[in-house]
Amino acid sequence: MPKAGIIYNDIKPVACRVADELKDKLTACGWDVCLATGVGGILGYSQPDRPLCHTPITQLAPPGFDQDMGFAIVLGGDGTVLSAFRQIAPWNIPLLTVNTGHMGFLTETYINQLPHAIERLTTENYEIEERAMLSVQVFRGDEDALVWEALCLNEMVLHREPLTSMCHFEIEVGKHAPVDIAADGVIVSTPTGSTAYSLSAGGPVIAPGVSVLQLVPICPHSLASRALVFADSEPVTIYPANPSRLVMVVDGNAGCYVLPDDRVRVLRSPYSARFIRLRDNEFFHVLREKLGWGLPHIAKPTSVELP
Repeated sequence: MPKAGIIYNDIKPVACRVADELKDKLTACGWDVCLATGVGGILGYSQPDRPLCHTPITQLAPPGFDQDMGFAIVLGGDGTVLSAFRQIAPWNIPLLTVNTGHMGFLTETYINQLPHAIERLTTENYEIEERAMLSVQVFRGDEDALVWEALCLNEMVLHREPLTSMCHFEIEVGKHAPVDIAADGVIVSTPTGSTAYSLSAGGPVIAPGVSVLQLVPICPHSLASRALVFADSEPVTIYPANPSRLVMVVDGNAGCYVLPDDRVRVLRSPYSARFIRLRDNEFFHVLREKLGWGLPHIAKPTSVELP
């Protein structure tokens, strides 16, 4: 019996309703369907009395989600998509992203188009686009003990809390000489994440198929500290040169405290986010539709005969 999965945002009534309807429809067609919420991919925030809070990368998959699953469907917005990929990427499961939110930058289709999408899925009439993910790790102490890790599709952000103020970082990219950056924080982003927080912080938009990462200082204290794009084969190591702890946030919904003697290592993960595509993924069209890129902002003059 073929196997499929459904991950949904359980705080949205429409996503809950559609998830149940989809399960019934696929089951009637002979599929073994596993149902789960996106909560399992939200890794949680640390607390001052408990600076570490995480589950190992390979232990986030919901019950029944494994390498035998043909595909999964996620119902929600971009946050639910990010959570779903953290849960299923280690099992190489392709994911159809269905928008029930607002922006839906990462989503492929809408609820009113689901009947056609399900027909394409069950007949394997689709393509798969693989996008790079990051492995984010925190090491502590002289013995380099791994104390925290997470998968990341968009970006890792390291900054001070609770108030925004200047931080100092020593950063190594691959085998290049370390650099010192003074800023409110730093972002390490994938091409997928280049249209998220790093874009707001002044980083460039990077097409998904380009094998690079980018490092973006947040409100840097120097005109020389600008966004840096480099090959994704080079890991990034960040040493926080601050007397107080920092907080690290991954994809906007998970994080941990980083102490002065810790180091953060960010590198391309061996796991990829596998997006199911029902049509050509025209990236410039998505930029125009979702972010207004390339739209005219002024009226074009017309030739008018003067009297």
